[in-house]
Amino acid sequence: MADRTGTITAALAGTIDIGGDLPVNRFGFGAMRITGEGIWGEPADREECKRVLLRAVALGINFIDTADSYGPEVSERLIAETLHPYPEDLVIATKGGLNRPGPGVWEPDGRPEHLRAACEGSLKRLRVEQIDVYQFHRPDPKVPFEESVGALVELKAEGKIRHIGLSNVTTDEVERAQKLTPIVSVQNRYSLFERDSEPVLEFCSLEEMAFLPWRPVAGGNLGASAVVEEIARRNHATPSQVALAWLLAHSPVMLPIPGTSKVEHLEENLGAVALGLAPADLAELDKIAPEPRG
Repeated sequence: MADRTGTITAALAGTIDIGGDLPVNRFGFGAMRITGEGIWGEPADREECKRVLLRAVALGINFIDTADSYGPEVSERLIAETLHPYPEDLVIATKGGLNRPGPGVWEPDGRPEHLRAACEGSLKRLRVEQIDVYQFHRPDPKVPFEESVGALVELKAEGKIRHIGLSNVTTDEVERAQKLTPIVSVQNRYSLFERDSEPVLEFCSLEEMAFLPWRPVAGGNLGASAVVEEIARRNHATPSQVALAWLLAHSPVMLPIPGTSKVEHLEENLGAVALGLAPADLAELDKIAPEPRG
């Protein structure tokens, strides 16, 4: 595999303007993995996780995605401990709307009072007066969607949120939210192997809204993985780099946020921005049959 980390920075991915006033490089960092097993508690190697955050910023990554539920609270605290005072161009997006009663357990809570408490907790942990992008983590079937989004609209009016984003939503839910407030981003599960959110991505493209794919490199059956591995071999790259490069090429509103707790893995992921896949390679990847969800 060729070394793609020597002079590479996230700037090679180009930029995307979130909300019209937050330009960021189109390759971010997802801070879920800088926590313990099951996304619960402190990470096994706290100092390495701090090095990951510092290295990410040094390599031009100026968009970090986190959530109050990562740890819970661990990810936000570690970001602030490591990076505050923040670089001027760094955009931190966080999320609220999930409860964590235990490791590996995620329970939706879209009650307005919960979202207000979650947002105010994130403000304190991140040591900021306003959150750049605050995302509703997941619709709660027990709470009317408009009530949950309305709580974020109120927080934005109070100056505690700069921009509002959504996560784990359908196109219909994005449109419903847009009737209440501008939506600047959507974060859904999406990858080369899982494309159920393709209609949402297409809608984001039309609306010039950032699309943040979570779980961007995982998945793939043996046949699909063999195709990716062969393309990786031809390009002196890793399969993960190929999957991330495909995402970047697939849509101009795509903002990948792969996460890791290791500097080496961070640098490997970033190598995707320098991987110029040939049109024939991209066409071959486009033909991979996505795996059905469920």
